[in-house]
Amino acid sequence: MNNKKLLEINDLVSGYGPKDVLGGVSVQVKPEEVVAVLGLNGVGKTTLLKTIMGLIQTRSGSIIFDDIDVTMLNINGRVKAGISLMPQDDPVFPDMTVSENLDMGGWLIKNQSKKLSRLREMYELFPRLYERRRQKAGSLSGGERQMLSIARALMIKPQLLMMDEPSLGLMPKLVDAIFEKILEVKKQGVAIILVEQNINKALSCADFGYIMDMGKVTHHGKPQALTRFSL
Repeated sequence: MNNKKLLEINDLVSGYGPKDVLGGVSVQVKPEEVVAVLGLNGVGKTTLLKTIMGLIQTRSGSIIFDDIDVTMLNINGRVKAGISLMPQDDPVFPDMTVSENLDMGGWLIKNQSKKLSRLREMYELFPRLYERRRQKAGSLSGGERQMLSIARALMIKPQLLMMDEPSLGLMPKLVDAIFEKILEVKKQGVAIILVEQNINKALSCADFGYIMDMGKVTHHGKPQALTRFSL
């Protein structure tokens, strides 16, 4: 059994202003693993992702990524280390074309031929984006925007992709398509933290899961062990 940890979060505390939102959260992610983080609105799921990404400062605790303590690194340092985020809010730049959005996602890739190669890989993963490559992102459907947001986050070829509510506001058919893509991304060797309110869908593709409430992890385990908990 592979016990190597790609991400190890220990007793993480963070929040906004004087208020702590996370009250000592510990989470682990192994390489090429999908980890679901579940819970109602306002329990700290998005705050967890933003703290891992460096968008919110850690007050105490540690974030170890690929055996390196990244707790004090800025956002750029964490991106260069191999962490990427698909945010829930403002997932695309609406006034830019699809190709321009993807180019922005690959800002770390200085070699133009490597960037073009990565762009082709994204179009192979999301053929619909190739068809829409010259369109403004703001003109895309909800499902297409989510696909673009995923592809943009993948442009840097991260080791860890964090996804915040990828199925939010989508029709059931599009939700199925998004989760199929999540499994495809996993097969490419990318570990994923999946924040979702669609419990059944999240657990169906997860290797491990955490349930949060009031800024803390209340339960964790294999997906089949978490299905008995109601949110």
